[in-house]
Amino acid sequence: MLSVPHRNIVKATVPVLEQGGEALTTHFYRILLQDHPEVRPLFNPAHQADGAQPRALANGLLKVARHIDQLDVLGDLFAVIVNKHVSLQIQPEHYPAVGASLLQAIREVLGPDLATDDVVDAWAATYGLLAGMLTSAEGQAYDALAAAPGGWRGGRAFRVADKREESKEITSFTFAPADGLPVLAFAPGQYIGLRLFVNGVDVRRNYSLSAAANGRDYRISVKREPGGVVSNHLHDHVGIDDTVHLFPPAGHLTLQAGSRPVVLISGGVGITPMLPLMSAALAAGREVRFIHCARDAGVHAFRDWVDGHLEHHPALSTFYCYERHDGRVDGDNVDGGNDDGHNDAASRRASAPHAVGRLNRAHLAEWLPGHRDVDAYVIGPKPFMTSVLQDLRALDVPPAQCHYEFFGPAEVL
Repeated sequence: MLSVPHRNIVKATVPVLEQGGEALTTHFYRILLQDHPEVRPLFNPAHQADGAQPRALANGLLKVARHIDQLDVLGDLFAVIVNKHVSLQIQPEHYPAVGASLLQAIREVLGPDLATDDVVDAWAATYGLLAGMLTSAEGQAYDALAAAPGGWRGGRAFRVADKREESKEITSFTFAPADGLPVLAFAPGQYIGLRLFVNGVDVRRNYSLSAAANGRDYRISVKREPGGVVSNHLHDHVGIDDTVHLFPPAGHLTLQAGSRPVVLISGGVGITPMLPLMSAALAAGREVRFIHCARDAGVHAFRDWVDGHLEHHPALSTFYCYERHDGRVDGDNVDGGNDDGHNDAASRRASAPHAVGRLNRAHLAEWLPGHRDVDAYVIGPKPFMTSVLQDLRALDVPPAQCHYEFFGPAEVL
């Protein structure tokens, strides 16, 4: 528990963090990654280069300072952090380096007038409290994952059992355990951590699981990112029977219990976690509106798989939005009907609503159920999620029933 003087000092730094928090965290990461090379595998350089990681941390520090008297209100933020840490196998021994680098950054960025000994001491105590909370929660998660059926601790060797191109940009990898034993179940929407060595360098990434849990293997579907170190390595150099090490599944975005209709809205590779979410919702007998947006049909992965469910699931409706017309938005990707022409599933595929351009509020107003009591899930690029969540709110979908997740650091929308 923080002392009252420490809490008051931390609250007094809110204006400083509002104006200069990102400069502080940018300098912090520079110190941390330069002075502590052992933690470099835990960070994606792309998120440093585009500023996403410093922005996310600056936002987190600001939230902590604003709510230092009621840290329990930050439960969702802590859940996101714990799950990300578990997927990358953050350990207690990593925390001292982070704390030392943060305090050094506070002194160097704020200068002696603002970063007094009292301020540094207050933030040191705050960091100690937060680190204790996180390591405790992460330790419990590691223990639970190891004890669960098919579970394990740390990295586990898996071989690539299948590699399949899903679109011009997205390729799926199915991983089977090298030991042949069962694997841990996971909740639809969760992701898994990978440990790879790229050009001799240890790197770690997490990717959404794109197929329902089956107890035998895991599947991820990876978009080739321009300049992406790991995505390009996977596409170009990882093949069938190669070995990678996986960390147990994690992630806080999962299907909410209940009977409300489920609306899945994805952009680009954001479709990947929607696939197991769709399967779980349909298995529970819920209505599903599946809305996916892509640049064009060539980069639209899993369309045939999703549309294939229309035959057996009348509660499923599909809607697609392509930025540019390429001749396929009118449903020409349709399986042939029966000889007599009566193929209801094919008809539903052919008549599924489509749009050309960017997804907008008018599309959503037409494609959502008539009532707005739905559970909506939104995953895609940050500008896409920002726009969709704003439109959902304007269309009276309750904010508490709108769920989203970042593939990278959790930023402010």
